[in-house]
Amino acid sequence: MAPSSFTEEGGEPVARTQPSGQEPVPQRLLSAATRLFAEQGFETTSVQQIVDAAGVTKGAMYHYFGSKDDLLYEIYARVLRVQMSRMEQAADSSESVERRLRAVAADVVVTTVAYLEDTVIFFRSMHLLHADKQAEVRAERRRYHERVRQLIEEGQRAGVFRADRSPELVVDFFFGAVHHLGSWYRRDGPMSGEQVGDQFADLLLDALRA
Repeated sequence: MAPSSFTEEGGEPVARTQPSGQEPVPQRLLSAATRLFAEQGFETTSVQQIVDAAGVTKGAMYHYFGSKDDLLYEIYARVLRVQMSRMEQAADSSESVERRLRAVAADVVVTTVAYLEDTVIFFRSMHLLHADKQAEVRAERRRYHERVRQLIEEGQRAGVFRADRSPELVVDFFFGAVHHLGSWYRRDGPMSGEQVGDQFADLLLDALRA
């Protein structure tokens, strides 16, 4: 566990116990980075701008994040963690395979919309990450896609879903649409994230039902 108070070399205060009600340092850094990356881009945002906006020192940032790359990675990694946790809960429930797939499909849309700025920023700048970080993200996304593919195959074996649909193609088609949400969805538009999620899930199941 990180100490609540420590100093940089030379005695500069880096992090202190958080005042009551104040957001923890990592969250303040992520919030500041998300806003600045959205406003001016990842490449043109400096570490100094991030720590100034978060109200901390560089030493505090480097205590939690080794680089600006780590901040960008964590912006999206926290979304993936939420999505994976919710997906596993729905996919492993005792509901029918059709209900489980529908719940997973709707939820990935709802959570993508809820974290839309984070996902847009990340996909816009992912190519700038170190190759190791890109590989980590791709591996986590593959785990998610693989679980959805397994649900489709389970439904096919049970005769619930059409056997002439390629699970791999269906997964690629569905998640391609999900990843495209950032290019058109607007929170002040006519549909909520839940409504879009319901329609995406309906479209997926309509294409699969035997």
